[in-house]
Amino acid sequence: MNTQSRRNVLKSLALGSSLALVSPYDLLAAKKKRKIGVALVGLGYYSTDLLAPALQQTEHCYLAGIVTGTPDKAVTWKEKYQIPEKNIYNYDNFDSIADNPDIDVVYVVLPPSMHEEYVIRASNAGKHVWCEKPMAVTSKECKNMIKACKKNNVQLTIGYRLHHEPNTQEYRSIVQNNKLGKVNYVDCAAGYRENRTDHWKQKKEMGGGVIYDMGVYAIQGARLGTNMEPIAVHSAKAISTRPEIYKNGLADEVTAKLEFPGGIFADIRTSFAESTNFMNIECEKGNIALKPFSSYGGAKGESPLGKINHSYEVPWQQAKQMDDDALAIIGNKAPMVPGEEGLRDIRIVEAILKSAEKGKRVKI
Repeated sequence: MNTQSRRNVLKSLALGSSLALVSPYDLLAAKKKRKIGVALVGLGYYSTDLLAPALQQTEHCYLAGIVTGTPDKAVTWKEKYQIPEKNIYNYDNFDSIADNPDIDVVYVVLPPSMHEEYVIRASNAGKHVWCEKPMAVTSKECKNMIKACKKNNVQLTIGYRLHHEPNTQEYRSIVQNNKLGKVNYVDCAAGYRENRTDHWKQKKEMGGGVIYDMGVYAIQGARLGTNMEPIAVHSAKAISTRPEIYKNGLADEVTAKLEFPGGIFADIRTSFAESTNFMNIECEKGNIALKPFSSYGGAKGESPLGKINHSYEVPWQQAKQMDDDALAIIGNKAPMVPGEEGLRDIRIVEAILKSAEKGKRVKI
């Protein structure tokens, strides 16, 4: 064997030995290092059934870690998604996520009452933050979250999937570009029959009640449908159709009239008592009718300009949302739905609740 051949054999043996010491997790991390690593905080229905499956479809981010207070869930997720042990956290050791370079983003998928704490802790750990809607329970909490993320120079993005959804973008384009003339009126409703009785949605101290959950969709519909910000709330009503479940001031049905500049109004309705999902936008040159307007399978509708019906499979919306948000981080660009957008909606929620309590017009 000549010297060159002997050198090549020794190099191959050394390479083989070093590869044998590399774990499958390390190889997986190397493959994904050009993507944004996401840690999901809270492994309830939305993370389990929608976000985790969506992260298997994304191009620019991946499921890098989890935060859970349930050891059994940690074991299940570790095996199912090949998550390294070092990327699995609980709520006690959460702050040590600061030392983990695999985690670029912390996605907070907890009850609304916990959003402020974990958004601030994640930002203090130097991680970008994606926060599920509703952003928080109070506008003060929202402001604290925004302030903390700015202080720590990280992005704060709210999980409003519909801003990334093509049917929503299409009707917004019609409105924004006055393709049917001025908007005169919007009628919008979002709700479903919520049959759970011991979920955070039935607990006031955790941010429960329909106005925070489905109500944000109806508020968003009115805002996006008019392409304006409301200046006041009229005639709000918040009732409990099942007081044995929705108690202590919680409502499972809310209605309100939102006043916009120029004397434009939008009627909104949101419910945990029955399924409803539509939006009608009355314009000078015809109406935009969407039914549904906020489902996971996509908005569907029509206008005098034609059908609005880009079709896709669940959970494409969540995958598109997270890819868009990951690209904002990679490109160091402003996210499509910053914290300020969530704050706007919570201010409106507060005004609706005040109008319902006082029985009068409330300025926003």
